[in-house]
Amino acid sequence: MTIIDKDQQPSDDASRMSDQTRDVLTIAQSLMQRQSITPHDDGAQDVLADFLKPLGFAHYDISCGDENAKGGRVRNSFFLLSRERDESSPKAKGRHFCFAGHTDVVPPGKIENWRHPPFASTVENEVLYGRGAADMKGNIACFVAAVAQYASKYGGLKNALPPGGTISLLITGDEEGPAINGTDKVLDWMDEHGHIPDFCLVGEPTNPSQVGDAIKIGRRGSLGCWITLRGKRGHIAYPKRADNPIPRMVEMLDSLTKDQLDQGSEFFEASSLQVATIDVGNPASNVIPEEIKAFFNVRFNDLWSAQRLQDHLMDRMAPYLKPDDEVIWHSNAESFLTQPNKDTDLVLRAIEDITNNRPEISTSGGTSDARFIQKYCPVVEFGLVNQTIHQVNECVPLADLRILTHIYGRILEKFFENRTGPL
Repeated sequence: MTIIDKDQQPSDDASRMSDQTRDVLTIAQSLMQRQSITPHDDGAQDVLADFLKPLGFAHYDISCGDENAKGGRVRNSFFLLSRERDESSPKAKGRHFCFAGHTDVVPPGKIENWRHPPFASTVENEVLYGRGAADMKGNIACFVAAVAQYASKYGGLKNALPPGGTISLLITGDEEGPAINGTDKVLDWMDEHGHIPDFCLVGEPTNPSQVGDAIKIGRRGSLGCWITLRGKRGHIAYPKRADNPIPRMVEMLDSLTKDQLDQGSEFFEASSLQVATIDVGNPASNVIPEEIKAFFNVRFNDLWSAQRLQDHLMDRMAPYLKPDDEVIWHSNAESFLTQPNKDTDLVLRAIEDITNNRPEISTSGGTSDARFIQKYCPVVEFGLVNQTIHQVNECVPLADLRILTHIYGRILEKFFENRTGPL
């Protein structure tokens, strides 16, 4: 891990914030023009630093990993701005709010299928096209623009923040990849240096149709299983001289998929086991194969841990397994839930203030880096619309960028509302 401390004194003069810093579109386009496909940064986080430094943020470069090892070398950044503590209570800490996100993106796919070049960040008919527009460089641009607007409203961040009040950004380049040299490593560093926030918002695109539809207060866990069943190869006309493993696999998977794991819980839908692949690799139509492979994944709710679920499924699978068979399990995420509290309600109220819509509380979707953050502090996810993420022609309406910026700004106002009294 390499740490470069780029401390800078906070700016108290809102006039030092250029129009460029306040312009969410400019920030989004500048980030999107960097081809930061996991794990390559391509200067994306330096671009982000250029926008945050004029606001007074200190920049800590927390790069992790080895270029020649699994996961590669990953660029991570932690940006920190804290109003100096009250001299009468130098040990007292104010509230700390953290925005978290990632600058890495998935590959664009076939370039010729894009309406506009995927890294050109083109605006057409008030819509911004390009890889990362919604997932999630557009969201990060809204982070920065919201902080700038919040500071400007009060004549600078020193006036906007209460004594000891802190705003930070946890930015990784390893969310779309194996996620072994990213947010988890930065959180270790933050914990070691006393920078764990009171509350964190991850800017994942959570909304199915429009900004304000949903926030996520938890995620399901993920448990994967690779199965290899072995038999005996033989001529298909003489089945008694062979041992065909295919019927065993079919019966076992049929039993597993029919087994309802649970009925769901207060905030989670029922756990779901899905078979992703069954492979025999048999090129001959007259040969009984000696081996069959399959993979299934379970997205499980808060009624299970990965280990308890694995034990349960192994009991179900045992009647179909023989000594030479192989079962390999892997889990990269436990289910988690941020219990609704005053800060989650604060986010809901801020969204409602701007959109006049009360968001749904959700735990759907795949895994995210919130699974690491929840070990340290309460966390929610809220960002742009997710209809085009990871697709060709990923895009975001400019109106959505403006709305999300205003929502993030309103969240900051509510989080620090005891700055001089209720807002």
